[in-house]
Amino acid sequence: MNIRLDVAIRDITGKSGLAIIEAILSGNRDPHELASLVDIRMKKSKEEIAQSLQGWWRQELLFELGAALDFYKHYQNALLACDKVIEEALLRSAPVDSASKPTEKIPTENKKKSNKHTPTFNVPGLAYQYFQTDLFAISGISHNTVLCLLTTLGKDIHKFASAKSFASWLRLVPNNKISGGRIIIHRTPSGKSYIATALRQAANSIGNQANHELSPFFKRIAYKKGRVAAITATARKLAVIIWNMITKMEPYKKTQAKDTAQKTKEAGLRQVKRRLAALDLSQDELMRLFSSYSVSVT
Repeated sequence: MNIRLDVAIRDITGKSGLAIIEAILSGNRDPHELASLVDIRMKKSKEEIAQSLQGWWRQELLFELGAALDFYKHYQNALLACDKVIEEALLRSAPVDSASKPTEKIPTENKKKSNKHTPTFNVPGLAYQYFQTDLFAISGISHNTVLCLLTTLGKDIHKFASAKSFASWLRLVPNNKISGGRIIIHRTPSGKSYIATALRQAANSIGNQANHELSPFFKRIAYKKGRVAAITATARKLAVIIWNMITKMEPYKKTQAKDTAQKTKEAGLRQVKRRLAALDLSQDELMRLFSSYSVSVT
């Protein structure tokens, strides 16, 4: 049909995209009338959207578009039914002792924004009922990550004696081979784990954030060993944090992560000072060194 709705609208399965598709299938061909159906928050102007909706129309392609829309709606209804089955299964297996306890209200700053891929039932409430702690306090942890923990692990996390054993079970800890007191190989074992995959996805999102409390850790590992190693290391740290939160029923200590990053920075500064002292540089050499990094020395 030579129209580029995917260029005009980033997500054609959103509110604006579906409204335009349904209008086309109902017989509307005017690009300006179709562009008027978009949401007011759309970044592109209605003129730009109208230009992307100018084309020619063929009945076989319109039939194909209608069939694709019907399949999309069928899958969406199937996902809703699947969400209902998952919710019922989680409610049946919920801990009996926590059912009588009042669910603590999750702070506003810990609430995750919902999107069209978010499960339709109350994942935060069920997760708190299971784990007695708010896992959503960890920035970067999504509904799908917590749902993966609920459906795959549940209360079995208490079977792990330590956070290290839990991370090792997830295959997020390097399998070091030591000979003569030296590490010869420190390769992370391969394997398929849905929880590890979810934690790696969360770690990848943390690496894309500028102000996350674990960003300094991620960047430090990425600088030394690359982004892939940083994702695995951050996923391991998330596994350790989650194990401590659930088994000890303690809240997430965001300030503790920031304090750890600050201590690491201070240790690095002390190391730089020791190296500078060992070099025994003169004042002129120090001035030339720091001027190259746009740092003033007094």
